[in-house]
Amino acid sequence: METVTITLKNAPALYLEADTISPDAFAGKTAAQIAELPVFEGNVPSTLGKYFEVSGDAGATAADTKVVVKGDMKKVKYLGFKMTAGEMVIEGTADQYVGAWMKGGKILAKGSVAAFAGLAMKGGEITIEGNAGNYLGAAYRGDWRGMSGGKILVKGNAGSDIGMYMLGGEIVVNGNADVHVMTHAEGGKTIIKAMPRASSAARWSRATSTSSGPSRS
Repeated sequence: METVTITLKNAPALYLEADTISPDAFAGKTAAQIAELPVFEGNVPSTLGKYFEVSGDAGATAADTKVVVKGDMKKVKYLGFKMTAGEMVIEGTADQYVGAWMKGGKILAKGSVAAFAGLAMKGGEITIEGNAGNYLGAAYRGDWRGMSGGKILVKGNAGSDIGMYMLGGEIVVNGNADVHVMTHAEGGKTIIKAMPRASSAARWSRATSTSSGPSRS
């Protein structure tokens, strides 16, 4: 497996939409070609190389490619977007949509991630060593298709509305979660290992913190 390391050198003033940071987008490209991949700062088109130093060439396929992301990604969205194979390691905090619509491969986030991580995820694995924001493994707004496969592990806490419209797969939160776990879910499993936060204590108890969705019988 070949490793591509991208290191933040110019932090964006606005939020950076970087759905091209993934093993799938990098596969078969040299470091110079990766630096030319498109991104958007707000609604202004730019290139990855304006914001990141890129070192290493990608493998021939996504499965042969590992992406290491260094720096504070708190304003960088869509890391691992629609990822199908390979690996990604995010060494800092990341913004929204980490692993959104992911189908395969592995993502390790060593910090915390913002809302909508694992959105409508179909396969693969996401491990978050910090905390996860709201709508983890949920459906996109206005859609009814949430996470349907794969596994998400959060070693810290999670926000509200996790597993909303969940159809399959598994979410494990080692810490606490906020309100509305697995709302409208029809399948899958969510495990909250710690007691829920005070705001949701009236709705949840340790006995009900594991749910597999409503019965269809």
